[in-house]
Amino acid sequence: MFNDAFLPILGQKSDCLGRSFKDIWSEAWSEIGPLIDNAYAGQAVFIEDLPLQIDRGGYPEQAWFTFCYSPIRDEQGHIVGIMDTVIETTSRVVAERNARIVNAELAHRMKNTLSVVGAIANQTFRSEASIDDAQRVFGQRLRSLADAHSLLTQASWSGAPIRSIVDSAMAPHRGPDEALVVEGPPLQLSSQQALSLALAINELATNAIKYGAWSIPSGRVHVSWTIGRPSSDDLFKFRWTEEGGPLVESPKRTGFGSRLLERVVAQDFGGEVLLRYEPGGFRYELTTRMANVSETEPQI
Repeated sequence: MFNDAFLPILGQKSDCLGRSFKDIWSEAWSEIGPLIDNAYAGQAVFIEDLPLQIDRGGYPEQAWFTFCYSPIRDEQGHIVGIMDTVIETTSRVVAERNARIVNAELAHRMKNTLSVVGAIANQTFRSEASIDDAQRVFGQRLRSLADAHSLLTQASWSGAPIRSIVDSAMAPHRGPDEALVVEGPPLQLSSQQALSLALAINELATNAIKYGAWSIPSGRVHVSWTIGRPSSDDLFKFRWTEEGGPLVESPKRTGFGSRLLERVVAQDFGGEVLLRYEPGGFRYELTTRMANVSETEPQI
């Protein structure tokens, strides 16, 4: 026998009144059968948040329950049955588990972010010629990192579209529309790839303003990427091409920006990077396999 409050736990199980408890919950009997045996032997059982695989909707379902099996005795003290007092705790257990996962992920991301900030600070203040230059460059790099984080937060850190990353990273630097061309098909990047690419674009744009195409009015920058079949050995290529600027030369020293563009980006994308200081303008190219990047964005 059961009361109406037990009906939601039964779900679509039908004709349960008067049937054996063992038959009704046969899919979970290996877990609850021994507990019921203990209750019939005179030992009351109380368990919190017991996980059970049950079938109450036509499919296996993971659920959690807090319950008490208590012996029922007659006038002579003989055990003639048991009382099952039960509440389902599935929603609470799942919510608490998700909260733990979110907190652990947040702690991990905070540690990674602080590591990135520390590396940026260390390299920036070591490389720049004056404290004023270092503070300015450091602030600019932090803003680029913060903008990338904002995009990823909006996407719940599942990654970000490459076009959004490019547009966000270029926003503080871009001048007239004719000075910049951006083109490429939809592609979703992982969170780590989005962060490293955002920082790389900030470095490329800053260098273009200081030394490259955007240091004179006639300079142009072309940002493009090509993709292949998702999760394949087809190539993904990202290109930064400068034209119409002054004659460029290879830097005499390697700073944080160069290391970021060459090593960090290549590592995060599992590919290769080329920096070319050509007479016609600076060229930057990242090449990797599509298997190393996320699949294309779903079309809406």
